[in-house]
Amino acid sequence: MDKRRAALQAFYNGPVWQEYRDVANATMVDSDNVLLLRPARPTSGFFLDPRDRPPRGTQEVPPGLVVATILSFETLPSANFLDFFEGTLAPVLTRNGASILSSFVTEESANTFPALPVREGEQVFVWFSRFRDQAAYDEHVAALARSQQWQDQIWEPLIRRLKAAPEVLKLSPAARSLVH
Repeated sequence: MDKRRAALQAFYNGPVWQEYRDVANATMVDSDNVLLLRPARPTSGFFLDPRDRPPRGTQEVPPGLVVATILSFETLPSANFLDFFEGTLAPVLTRNGASILSSFVTEESANTFPALPVREGEQVFVWFSRFRDQAAYDEHVAALARSQQWQDQIWEPLIRRLKAAPEVLKLSPAARSLVH
């Protein structure tokens, strides 16, 4: 968290943010709905190679749709839930067209950079999936809706354990996005 604070201070006080903040802020639908997260497991975060980033000046937006699914719980998701996600939920999602990119849980440390407020007191599990495009995502959702196993044995029992309805956020890549 100390490294996070130092990095954010350097970024937001630096020349790149000062020059491009208006353009960057214009791309964000909601910058106030923020969760502080950490990888659910040591190997469940994003693994991105910065050498894959398109060069500066790239205008063409890469194809793809990234979907964040947020599940809210009363308490921090347990190791048993993480096992359930990896062993049951993720394989069904993958068989039905999703590419699972990463998974995260609530970071319970205090927000060390209060200039960026975060939602506090929430216990969440978040996974990020990638799809070729909106049509591929729509087919994924339709395939899950047609699956009796998904409805009866996986999703409905899971929904009953949640504190609130799942949130699904669709993220469109920018021209230089590493995730798309």
